[in-house]
Amino acid sequence: MKIRKQIYGNKNLVGKNIERIRKDRGIKQKDFIAQIQIMGCDMNPTSYSKLEGQLRSATDKEIYVIAKVLGITMEELFDSQG
Repeated sequence: MKIRKQIYGNKNLVGKNIERIRKDRGIKQKDFIAQIQIMGCDMNPTSYSKLEGQLRSATDKEIYVIAKVLGITMEELFDSQG
C-alpha cells in the first residue's frame, strides 16, 4: 500500500475516511473512480485525489454515490473514529 505523500487539507470531513476504507478493502483508486462513474457521478482522477486529500469540498451526490459504492451508510463516511 502506498503511503500518502502530502498532508490532508481541511475542505471536507470525509476524504480521509474514504481513502482509509478504500485502501482497507484493497480497491485501487482507478477502479474506484470507474465504479463512481458507472453510478452516474462524473469524476476524474485529479478531482478524486483532491477529494481524498481533503483539498476540495465533496458534493452531496458524491458522498451518496461513494457510500453506495463502498456499501456503507453516508454517516459512516463522517465517522472520525475509523
